[in-house]
Amino acid sequence: MTRQQMLLTMNLFLLTFVLGTSEFVIVGLLTEVSSDLNITISTAGALVSVFAISFAIGTPIFTAIFSRFSKYPLMLALIGVFIVGNLITAVSSSYELLLFSRIITAVATGVLISLAMAVASEAVSSERRGTVISIIFAGFTIASVIGVPLGTYIGQWGGWHMAFWFTSLLGIASLIASSASIPKGLKGSKSSLKKQIGLLTHSRIIIAFLIPALSIGATYTVYTYLTPLLQKVISVPDQYISLVFLLYGVVSVFSTLIGGKLAASNGIAKLRYVFLVQAAILISLYFSSNSIVGGLISISLIALVVYTINSTMQLYFLDLADQHFPSAKDLASSLTPVSVNVGIAIGSSLGGVVTTSMELIDVSWIGGIIAIAASILTFVSYNLDKKTLVDSRLSA
Repeated sequence: MTRQQMLLTMNLFLLTFVLGTSEFVIVGLLTEVSSDLNITISTAGALVSVFAISFAIGTPIFTAIFSRFSKYPLMLALIGVFIVGNLITAVSSSYELLLFSRIITAVATGVLISLAMAVASEAVSSERRGTVISIIFAGFTIASVIGVPLGTYIGQWGGWHMAFWFTSLLGIASLIASSASIPKGLKGSKSSLKKQIGLLTHSRIIIAFLIPALSIGATYTVYTYLTPLLQKVISVPDQYISLVFLLYGVVSVFSTLIGGKLAASNGIAKLRYVFLVQAAILISLYFSSNSIVGGLISISLIALVVYTINSTMQLYFLDLADQHFPSAKDLASSLTPVSVNVGIAIGSSLGGVVTTSMELIDVSWIGGIIAIAASILTFVSYNLDKKTLVDSRLSA
């Protein structure tokens, strides 16, 4: 890669780190938010669901609307909106204002991620595309390693509002870096609404979209309520909660590396079995949670699997768009993060139902069932790929 491409890649990595920290730090502060605003844990957990739903709905709509604009000024403007959203969160004194600010931040986050992927795909050669995309996705992983634990610590030390002053400062740093590294010559691409809708309604895209949604949903059934699980079920002392999130983040780095290797060669075929392993790990937490050591081992294994889907699914969506809707590639580049956030919404909402009507630890085996569903859909998609390949050879 050239020096400019390396700078761009590092900036997009920083951007996803900042976006990931802002999105996920709330998970480590649910107890503080619920106590401060006098709401239940499940109501505080709804902030995760609302963010994910807003992300999932807003991202494809606004990505399609904004796709005609030049990417440099558009990205800088959206980073500005992201900063404003975090500042509103930082000064929120009511649940309603907090909810509103998270919706604004979610939409800006979603479009920024899709633009980052599109910029990376256009600015580097095809042989470097997979590597660069995996590095950009690694920003979310490092957010789990550094940003979320640090934000959780700041929030527990100075109040949860302080954590979002922290993410606002990170946003400002990303704005400065982006202004210096994003290429100014990347024009928008005009695509008809019919083609945009065609991509979203294509059967292959729909099946592919549900795969990461179910896999992430399986994890977030547990992860959204990880803090109360650690406190009330596994009996981890409060002062060590941020260290557990750090452990989770460190292990998830290896998940990203594994995901990059899976994507290098027929990743969809391998994910069929990865999701079955994920199901077994999630279910294991039900049995291991009666001890701190056993519980932490299960949580670490959950982290080891969580990001294995990212690189494979990002390239898969782009390849499907190449085959069926080439002019809608910007929209296709948004589908992995949108699907992930649909999964977060599914998992956090389902986890809320479980924590309200069942035992807290039941989130583990419920998540395992969702992971099995992800495996089944991946088998379906893989078989359709094989059929398409055979048909194309016969027609040739």
